[in-house]
Amino acid sequence: MKHASSLSRRAFLRSSALTGGGLLISFSWIPALAAGAAGVAGLSADDATSIQLNGYLKIGSDGSITIMSPNPEGGQNVKTGMPMIVAEELDVDWHKVLIEQAGLNTKYYTRQFIGGSQAIRQSWLVLRMAGASARHLLRMAAAQAWNLPLEEITTFAGVLHHAPTGKSAHYGSMAAAAAKLDIPPDVKLKNKQDFTLIGSSQKNVDGLKIVTGQPLFGSDIQRKGMLIGMIVHPPAFGMKLKSIDDSAARKMPGIADVFPIQSMRDDFERQFFDTCSFPEVVAIVGKSTWEVMNAKKALKIVWEPFTEHHFKRSAFGSKQVVTVPAGLENTSQHQSRLETALRQPAKIVRKDGDPDLAFKQAAKVIERTFTAPFLAHNCMEPMNFFADVSGDKAELVGPLQKPELTEQTLSARLGIPIENIDIQMSRLGGGFGRRSYAHWLLEAALMSQKVKAPVKLIYTREDDMTAGIYRPAYIATYRAALDADNNLLAFHVKAGGIPESPLEANRFPAGAVEHYLAEEFTVNTNLTTGSFRAPRSNFIAAAEQAFLDEIAEACGKDPIDFRLALLDRAANKPVGRQNDYDPNRYAGVLELVREKSGWGQSTAGVHRGVSAYFCHNSYVAEVLDLIMEKGKPVVQRVCCAVDCGIVVNPDAAINLAEGSIVDGIGTALYGRLTVRDGRPEQQNFNAYRMIRHSEAPKSIDVHFVKNGIDPTGMGEPPYPPVFGALANALYKATGKRLYHQPFMNGEAGKPSRL
Repeated sequence: MKHASSLSRRAFLRSSALTGGGLLISFSWIPALAAGAAGVAGLSADDATSIQLNGYLKIGSDGSITIMSPNPEGGQNVKTGMPMIVAEELDVDWHKVLIEQAGLNTKYYTRQFIGGSQAIRQSWLVLRMAGASARHLLRMAAAQAWNLPLEEITTFAGVLHHAPTGKSAHYGSMAAAAAKLDIPPDVKLKNKQDFTLIGSSQKNVDGLKIVTGQPLFGSDIQRKGMLIGMIVHPPAFGMKLKSIDDSAARKMPGIADVFPIQSMRDDFERQFFDTCSFPEVVAIVGKSTWEVMNAKKALKIVWEPFTEHHFKRSAFGSKQVVTVPAGLENTSQHQSRLETALRQPAKIVRKDGDPDLAFKQAAKVIERTFTAPFLAHNCMEPMNFFADVSGDKAELVGPLQKPELTEQTLSARLGIPIENIDIQMSRLGGGFGRRSYAHWLLEAALMSQKVKAPVKLIYTREDDMTAGIYRPAYIATYRAALDADNNLLAFHVKAGGIPESPLEANRFPAGAVEHYLAEEFTVNTNLTTGSFRAPRSNFIAAAEQAFLDEIAEACGKDPIDFRLALLDRAANKPVGRQNDYDPNRYAGVLELVREKSGWGQSTAGVHRGVSAYFCHNSYVAEVLDLIMEKGKPVVQRVCCAVDCGIVVNPDAAINLAEGSIVDGIGTALYGRLTVRDGRPEQQNFNAYRMIRHSEAPKSIDVHFVKNGIDPTGMGEPPYPPVFGALANALYKATGKRLYHQPFMNGEAGKPSRL
């Protein structure tokens, strides 16, 4: 495989920037590549321009290899996987490579963030080209130094060889010369079948540091003269700051200052991830965490209701005016609003055939409504960030999913040129979308700017859980029309949420049913919501897959056979042209999970549920086995089949699937956040029920489809299907179908839904 020089020149920047000689290659993918330059390696222009991630590598004159990982590491193992791709094409000994976390650098990188399970997918070609181009330059340098033909120079494990003469040299000895060469017209990539590192399981590069407690996380940061900052935000959504009496707190030991801060001014045009529940909070800064926590209790703050207001927002160039309604909301009110909206006319997103006529002529109509509540992210490490703002310069360090998208907001708010802002990324102690919204970074920077000292801001668990940003609350009604022979004639979904719709109108079973209708609506709120692991899919997959099982039962068909028959129709006689899934790949994971799970084999007392879903460019099918003990479900096994293309690091991919499955089971059974008069009722883990170690599946086995397709998403796709598989297994166990999450009430002393 070769890549044209026009792409290479635009994709790479080089400089001999290593002290003592060496080679530094940085690479970026220009988002606005012309179609002519993008049409390489069988990629369409759209495919090429969608890849925006970047990174760089250093080759020392001593032969050392350092590969920078540009994206934040949040436990998904990109700090291992992304450098593996570079190392594969560079042809070096992985066990001798050093891996470093890169800081934010928009000069070199684009899409330097994590989210949507796109890190590996969108960087795949760029990372390969980085390694391959460096290797090619080194071979050119060796060929010139030895006065030999380039095609006779080979490499192995970081060493250049010329077999006929026996000449050899490590990469470092040719690095300085290579840095002076122009990138050639064509860069040859490895054939995928020749991969030796990609596809092999490698240990997490931070594993030893994690288990030995070495500093990696934002909470670990310590700097000379550093103060500790905390915030107090309004106790309820719908309220704002009125006045502060800080006289008692200021007299307490170790307290440096107390003051209000406004992270986002009223007239500021917010960017997409500038979601902020409480733009004005009270900051308290002191010498130690304990002293600041005690002083917080001494503050006397008066809050007052706010009136309806608006703010400007730019959603990736789309200008919006967002309305924030007044009032102290309640969970019962949310449910009522959703149910009312469900009965009203909604926006038609897709319509195939004549669904109205099909439902009128149906011999049987099945209709079911599914709901899911607000959810808190509850990352293991609460929000935190270090900031040192001095004059017209700012240094920030901490866990952040989208630093590239936060830098501009930070520059505007501090009044500091963007080139004078340095954001370094620590390892995330959990993200799941929560750390995409960085208002706490602004709060830390404003504290440091005010007190003229470095500050580490720390949220308590209660601060984090009660300040948003939540998974939206959702509702969906599904209808199916059957003829007299129990064949599926029409399918209708009407879905909405607070404040967004979960609908994915062009996903399965769209394209597989002759008469299909999809509608959506939204209901506004002053609770702030945002990305949550597998956004929207985490609800709509559960509802859809549970409903498909119910249809299959009504049709008298096996659940897997029923889905495969629909997918066969989508593959061979599709309805519509907007279908966003590949029915053959979708069917492939169902067939694989049927084989690996032993579907069709029954064991006394074991109840099985199946589910399959497509999201984040990948396909996952799961079969869940459970038993009932003292009226409670015990998950014995989950068999998971995944089609995510080439698996870069199998162990890491298996870990992601296992984590998704455990997390999904816990959320489906217990996850729920409720509000009363605007106040979140669950403020810590004593009230917000999470899955416990003993409740995790006794075994999880993960199987991958091997098709050689370029990698797609892996961090999120295994999460949505497990909700439906669990619901379907619980139905088999109890005879009761479950339409409302959570399936079990996590509050002590209250009855279970089961």
